[in-house]
Amino acid sequence: MNAEIIAVGTELLLGDILNTNAQFISKELSALGIDVFYQSVIGDNPERLENTLRTAIKRADIVITTGGLGPTCDDVTKEAGAKLLSLKLIEDKETLDMITEFFKRLNRKMTDNNKKQALFPEGAVIFRNDNGTAPGFAVEKDGKTLIMLPGPPIEMEPMFINLVKPYLMRNSNE
Repeated sequence: MNAEIIAVGTELLLGDILNTNAQFISKELSALGIDVFYQSVIGDNPERLENTLRTAIKRADIVITTGGLGPTCDDVTKEAGAKLLSLKLIEDKETLDMITEFFKRLNRKMTDNNKKQALFPEGAVIFRNDNGTAPGFAVEKDGKTLIMLPGPPIEMEPMFINLVKPYLMRNSNE
């Protein structure tokens, strides 16, 4: 089984932020017996992201992205993944309730753009985010697995260890 890692974010391309996520995920996948053959960084551009995802899904069994799941207009990773797999985005009420509660705990008003973080491709397994508002998810189609995770390491790393790793191990012989 092989994987490809795609980090999404213009801030990574500009060198404003170091891409520690790829290193972390590569080590974790290796420990699971999953080979990583490619890593790439793509800016917050829907067309380039779609092209990168299309190439990755052709050459890897598992494609893992980090970043671009937030509430802003340049967070387009989820939309690009759903489009690639021809899946509709569906609101998950439990996730929306969790995001709403997150803002209440912070005593901050939740703006409408945060609701997009509760949209997932139909059939997705949702990975709850206990350290932020952008959940991750995995979706399988035609023998391929697409896993999308938030970009901040403080959110991505525990999500990977506690939720993604068990998800991947359920099909592993390693």
